[in-house]
Amino acid sequence: MIVLGIETSCDETAASVVQDGRYIISNVVSSQVDIHARYGGIVPEVASRQHLLSIMPVIDEALKQSSKTLDNIDAIAVTFGPGLAGSLLVGTNVAKAISFARNLSLAGVNHLEAHIYANWLFGHEPAMPLVCLIVSGGHTDLVLMKGHGDYQLLGHTLDDAAGEAFDKAARVLGLGYPGGPAVDRAAESGSPNMEMPRAWLKGTSNFSFSGLKTFLTRLKESGQIENVSDAAASFRKAVVDVLATKTANAAREHGVNQVLVSGGVAANRLLRQEIVNQSPVPVLIPPPALCTDNAAMVAACGYFQLKRKPVDRLCLDVKPSLKFA
Repeated sequence: MIVLGIETSCDETAASVVQDGRYIISNVVSSQVDIHARYGGIVPEVASRQHLLSIMPVIDEALKQSSKTLDNIDAIAVTFGPGLAGSLLVGTNVAKAISFARNLSLAGVNHLEAHIYANWLFGHEPAMPLVCLIVSGGHTDLVLMKGHGDYQLLGHTLDDAAGEAFDKAARVLGLGYPGGPAVDRAAESGSPNMEMPRAWLKGTSNFSFSGLKTFLTRLKESGQIENVSDAAASFRKAVVDVLATKTANAAREHGVNQVLVSGGVAANRLLRQEIVNQSPVPVLIPPPALCTDNAAMVAACGYFQLKRKPVDRLCLDVKPSLKFA
């Protein structure tokens, strides 16, 4: 089955052609980072307008790179939530139009579930049951995956997502946008020698990063930060310690075969190291290009979804606040 994936949940316009949910034939991403950098964050209306300009050229390029045409496509998979409403509408309506015009199967994909399926796209076959850490700019979720489509939400953030915390830390420290990579780069030349709080929330698999963010802000306002790189390294370590430890604990508690990590923050270098160091079972983490938003993961997720349930209809609508489980 050859699936055309479409992703427009936030500020990346992406299209990908994937075979059998495992093999990337093409994967095209048009980023809006430079557009939104001047504002220090994503402007939803600007994002949706840019998607309108980019969506068809991106799809055409994905087909061109794959040496396929729409005649070779068996199904369409598109992100319909969660995300920015205006952005989601662009991708979803284009996917429905192609599905209708070509009489193709249509799969509406949950963006968070799609991140998990990035782990099927680089030569591995994850062994279920497994624990998945989905960690991105808008979400931090810990999920038990027993089979395709069979999930149990173990924990989630009670306030800021990890990626959101990194973005706010970058603003406080004057490191620029996007915040996650900026903090990661600064931390590489610093030392984690500053005491930072960790919200362990004992007895749960939940997360909380707002207190850490507030602590960093107060340090900055009181003039206690002498070295920005040290502050970035200390902040990064505080976030990563909690993410890695709680993920490892969940793997032990539920006796899983593997740990999967996905989402944009999964590209963080320290997190990738610490998850592997602490996990009691093997760990799969996609290469950085598959951690950030892309359409290959959407196509892969759509493939496995279409294998187990009927296709979605043209009444598919966007759900900006769609939950994972």
